[in-house]
Amino acid sequence: MADREPGDVATDGRDETAAQRADRNWTEILQEFRVTQTGTQVLAGFLLTVAFQSGFSRLHPYQQVVYLVLVILAAATTTVGLVTVSLHRRMFRRRHKPELVRAADIHLKLMLTLLSILTAGVVFFLFDVVTSLAIAVVAGVLVALGMLGGMLLYPLLVVRGPR
Repeated sequence: MADREPGDVATDGRDETAAQRADRNWTEILQEFRVTQTGTQVLAGFLLTVAFQSGFSRLHPYQQVVYLVLVILAAATTTVGLVTVSLHRRMFRRRHKPELVRAADIHLKLMLTLLSILTAGVVFFLFDVVTSLAIAVVAGVLVALGMLGGMLLYPLLVVRGPR
């Protein structure tokens, strides 16, 4: 392209400048954050209502600890998403989009990790309250393994492609 700066080489076959690539990547990351934030909000909303239920006082002490850890995880996951929004506000119109995209990529990976742990933890907690500790452990481990497979292993298989 005519407005390509010296040394600005597209490595993925697209005919775009570094600024255009940063804009495209930022838009893609925003879409991913929207999906992730919705899941986080649903889980956090559920968790925040649990303590106000009449049966909460009947939970075992360890279940209350698990619950509080899950609330902290939900808050941490939400915070990571908000940090990215705050960073964008601070960097807005300062021509730092590539740096913003790199930071947001790290934040999104951290958010996915926290959300995976949170999801497995919520499943464990619910199964523990509704069934038994043994069943809860199995359910939590299965969900954790599913998250691990879906978040780490499956993308590796897709990138490698069929052999």
